[in-house]
Amino acid sequence: MVAKTETKRKKGPGRPPKSVAGKINDTPPTDDLLAIYKDMLLIRRFEEKAGQLYGMGQIGGFCHLYIGQEAVVVGLQSASKPGDTVVTSYRDHGHMLACGMAADGVMAELTGRAGGYSRGKGGSMHMFSREKKFFGGHGIVGAQVPIGVGLAFSHKYKDEPNVCLTYLGDGAVNQGQVYESFNMAALWRLPCLFIIENNQYGMGTAVTRAAAGRALADRGLAYGIPGKQVDGMDVLAVRSAALEALAHCRDGHGPYILEMKTYRYRGHSMSDPAKYRTREEVDAMRKQHDPIDQMREVLKNQNITDEQLKSIDSDVKVIVTKATEFAQTSPEPDVAELFTDILLPVDDGSQLAKV
Repeated sequence: MVAKTETKRKKGPGRPPKSVAGKINDTPPTDDLLAIYKDMLLIRRFEEKAGQLYGMGQIGGFCHLYIGQEAVVVGLQSASKPGDTVVTSYRDHGHMLACGMAADGVMAELTGRAGGYSRGKGGSMHMFSREKKFFGGHGIVGAQVPIGVGLAFSHKYKDEPNVCLTYLGDGAVNQGQVYESFNMAALWRLPCLFIIENNQYGMGTAVTRAAAGRALADRGLAYGIPGKQVDGMDVLAVRSAALEALAHCRDGHGPYILEMKTYRYRGHSMSDPAKYRTREEVDAMRKQHDPIDQMREVLKNQNITDEQLKSIDSDVKVIVTKATEFAQTSPEPDVAELFTDILLPVDDGSQLAKV
């Protein structure tokens, strides 16, 4: 339903909304809560190290960090099932780790080494793992959305009880191919969960200046796709909404949209000084809504001690240190790799051959 009058919008991101997904309907046991906390902390520490390596010149090209948004992918992946597929945009390191890809291989790919998931040829934005059902980060804004619909079509065609989790940003929702994808997914009732990571800024432009309408979660209404807006800084609210949305998709009801109101603490990429927002705004989000701090309080209410939390932090630091050492000692790709994984015309040009 379209609102009769437009609500006056405030400048800046404001507070994340309370989740409209309802109360937590499947609170995980303490061990699972600890795993969720560790996964978020691993992404945070990994990205901090990636930022350091970029500053040292050990990571080339673009590098988009996920710091601040950890609750989104960890909450979603905690609700997924084996066989579910994932595709996302270029802010993708956190998604890889949440899907179970090894930190060693991810860091080695960031540094362009042969031990990376794409053998050093994909870099930050273009690595994947067929084993982990992760079908890429993609550097073209919105280009991953039709691919996600294709993966969902594959699940339905093969009669698999799985869903494709298709992540996109608030900037991508204004791309035409996104709506072609919405239409096709709805028309064929495909098991595709569209997750809009609304981190409030498309590069340097506030979403309130670039996106019309009440909420990005409403963008599928014209196609009959239900949507919900969720506090993406609260991992348990994300998980609750994800369980509901994934059940909708698995039960044959077609696609679903979740808009995650989240926030990135760093610039759009490592080359972005982020002068379009104030330090006070960022500090307020960190102090009042940090997903890891909120989860730490949940665990303390579960009688988890500070010593246990420190132990998890130590374990995470070991993983990141090991990944960094692996990346720095892994050899660079052989020159012959330039000629692998490409398509070349064959003789008459009527066919393509993979080298």
